[in-house]
Amino acid sequence: ALSVADRLVMLEHAIYSVISPEGCAAILWESDKLTQEDFSRAASALKLTASDLLAFNVIDDIINEPLGGAHTDMDEAARIVKEYIVDTLKTLKETPKDVLLQQRYKKFTSMGVYRQVQEGGGSAS
Repeated sequence: ALSVADRLVMLEHAIYSVISPEGCAAILWESDKLTQEDFSRAASALKLTASDLLAFNVIDDIINEPLGGAHTDMDEAARIVKEYIVDTLKTLKETPKDVLLQQRYKKFTSMGVYRQVQEGGGSAS
């Protein structure tokens, strides 16, 4: 996955990763007898869901899908995505370029920053 944008969003049931769960499992467990359980464990470890990536501030928002998923009503899913894009572009057009550049710089330079949690629940940077 690659992204260079002012806003990054995902459909609620989408995944976003540089490697598939199957590829990850093959690398981690070096076996030719991998099971669906191995793939599920790898997917969980990758944290590739929309909610995972929103929690890590990798994406900016999640677009809700029609009931049952986007594949059940593609026309409605397309309408929802179009509405989101049009609204977001309007907001971005109204934002000064220097502000957009500052926001973009802050977003991408903060990725990969983490805090360690000390025993007892306190955090250490």
